[in-house]
Amino acid sequence: MHTFEFIRPADQAAAIATAAQSKTAQQGADVRFLGGGTTLIDLMKLNVETPARVLDINRLPLDKIETTSDGGVKIGAMARNSDLANDAKVQKDYSVLSQAILQGASAQIRNMATVGGNLLQRTRCVYFRDTAMACNKREPGSGCPAITGHNRTLAILGASEQCIATNPSDMCVALAALEATVQIQGPKGSRAVAFGDFHLLPGDTPNRETVLEPGDLITHVTLPPPVAGSKQVYLKLRDRASYEFALASAAVVLTTASGNIVRARIALGGVGTKPWRSSQAEAVLVGKPANDSTFRQAAEAALRDAKPQSENKFKIELAKRCLMHALRMATAS
Repeated sequence: MHTFEFIRPADQAAAIATAAQSKTAQQGADVRFLGGGTTLIDLMKLNVETPARVLDINRLPLDKIETTSDGGVKIGAMARNSDLANDAKVQKDYSVLSQAILQGASAQIRNMATVGGNLLQRTRCVYFRDTAMACNKREPGSGCPAITGHNRTLAILGASEQCIATNPSDMCVALAALEATVQIQGPKGSRAVAFGDFHLLPGDTPNRETVLEPGDLITHVTLPPPVAGSKQVYLKLRDRASYEFALASAAVVLTTASGNIVRARIALGGVGTKPWRSSQAEAVLVGKPANDSTFRQAAEAALRDAKPQSENKFKIELAKRCLMHALRMATAS
């Protein structure tokens, strides 16, 4: 691990001002915010992350989970995953989020990990985490050995010739299906970013993973008012039952009436380079009967653009079956 300066900013303004001195908000930045540290510290030990300054923001008042005036929820960026998963309103009105969190990591990590940190969670690709190997995400222009190497767990949706790394988050898949909004405070003021726009596809710049700019601090995430009568399911398929990342997962938020689907929000995990909202599957579902034929059509639409690599073609059928089963669970009487 490289040496670094440890700073506890007195307030939010000081944190942003200090972080704004960074050359870039992406990998290689010389300033990093520290929340739970469950990802950052690991990557610092591996010398994947080498910040010169680490800003501890745990004392900033950003850990509240509150009901908004319109009946939605405002979630502080420093709220711990366990607190969010066990919040009574979240369990009642946004159960897909609670389910997703509780299927991620371990209880000990959930007790430490923060909402803001989860949004910034970095890939588990073995080439990214090994500094002896080339990686375009870590060192732009160095290459992506995963394309011809070990890629069983990597992305089949949203990949490019520069990067096929998978986004590892469970929480973010649920937030995509719930159409969350990320609230950001930075040197130029505050802004709200729709969740689907927050993470970036790798394209030719896989080192740039989000829309964050130098000095930007995620302050909270907001959820819209719950949809009355919606059924919500998060289904995760993985190699073992605990402390394992998804090979494929599905977050489903459905509203039905008289046996037909009238509203659908679908997101997939474990298969995309970002939390993967599937508007294609949603379009197939709405207005159709809630039956296996419809579910199969939706699954086919969701994976139509999949581009597997040498070891992960199985993910196409796995993701289809995952989505179909989640849809069955959401519509079971």
